[in-house]
Amino acid sequence: MKQFLKNWTLPVAIVLGSALYLLFAYVPPLEPAALVLGPICETILPLSVFATLFVTFSKVNFNLMRLCRWHLTIVLLQLILVGMMVATILALEHADAGRDVKWMLEAVLVCIIAPCATAAPVVTAKLGGDITQMTSFTLLSSLVGAVLIPAVFPLLEPSTGATFLSAFLVILRKMAVILVLPLALGYIVRNWVEPVRRHIDTHSDLGFYSWAFSLSITAGVTLRNIMQSESGWRVLLFIALLTLLTSIFQYVVGNLIGRHYRVKCCTVQGMFQKNTALAIWVAWLYLSPLSSVGAGCYVLWQNMINSYELWQHRQKQK
Repeated sequence: MKQFLKNWTLPVAIVLGSALYLLFAYVPPLEPAALVLGPICETILPLSVFATLFVTFSKVNFNLMRLCRWHLTIVLLQLILVGMMVATILALEHADAGRDVKWMLEAVLVCIIAPCATAAPVVTAKLGGDITQMTSFTLLSSLVGAVLIPAVFPLLEPSTGATFLSAFLVILRKMAVILVLPLALGYIVRNWVEPVRRHIDTHSDLGFYSWAFSLSITAGVTLRNIMQSESGWRVLLFIALLTLLTSIFQYVVGNLIGRHYRVKCCTVQGMFQKNTALAIWVAWLYLSPLSSVGAGCYVLWQNMINSYELWQHRQKQK
């Protein structure tokens, strides 16, 4: 049992988070506890992500961090895909194709425009990839996302009243707390706090299990958004299917880029693993609640793919 949980940590985290949400949401005697635990989980989630990144960044050799060609290739491709999606959504809106179609395409757009997941270096390290290159790309992708999201979303939903500057500052502040602060602390620990660094190196899976804990909370939040959605099941089904195809497409493209640059582990994670927590938040804030469901579904798909990659990596090691 212990070995099973270790091998399939990510799917177990998703199932556990979803099951706990259903338990507290639909068992009447537990409703008072749910009202208390809900805000606590929302507070714990960013702290858990912070801990995950701090542990990961403490292992990074900052002297080797630099831009690589594959970084720029993925960013350029992301810009092209975002431009194509925005043009399609605006064209269909002009043709009065209907709200459901627009929301479905916005859900796909969120899964493309979102920056690289902050946990990507964690998974990359677990797969034996270059954690330094991956950390460099995570920072670059987050900066691109901080500019790209406020530039695009007000075009699609002008009714929110968001301007580029206001949205940019809100997103940048959120990223600074979650991404930049643990990076700075990780740099300090790696270079000047030897006992803590040695302890982190000894417990190599600490960041991975911290990320699994965050994932269980995210899974519960995702299921809550789906269950509380006012749209019909057909729209939700189409969103789930479209985001599945999006995750597979980005995984395959990342694989092809990786074969060209011979860093497949990094390019796959950089292309397809997205910061879904940020994506859910910005979609809910600047687009529509239904668009955030797409990012929530993407959580499931990308972690299923990551679980398969980890299984494949274990088989190769054997």
